[in-house]
Amino acid sequence: MILEVEGLKVEFPTRRGTLTALDDISFSIAPGEILGVVGESGAGKSITGLAVIGLLEPPGRIAAGEVRLEGRRIDNLPHEEL
Repeated sequence: MILEVEGLKVEFPTRRGTLTALDDISFSIAPGEILGVVGESGAGKSITGLAVIGLLEPPGRIAAGEVRLEGRRIDNLPHEEL
């Protein structure tokens, strides 16, 4: 697999508590495959993309799950290594 996302959960802290923007998102992309993400406005498409490529801005955070690129985990890398 080129890209694997397993159990991705993204949260945003608010004054009223924690907002779960994504919960248990999983998919994989093999060489030669193309993945399209569709959904209504506010469904989490952009947050998914930002989390996967490491551009999720604070206070948003990946609360659970893993993102692997060619088998290497990348969701916990410092920005300098991405």
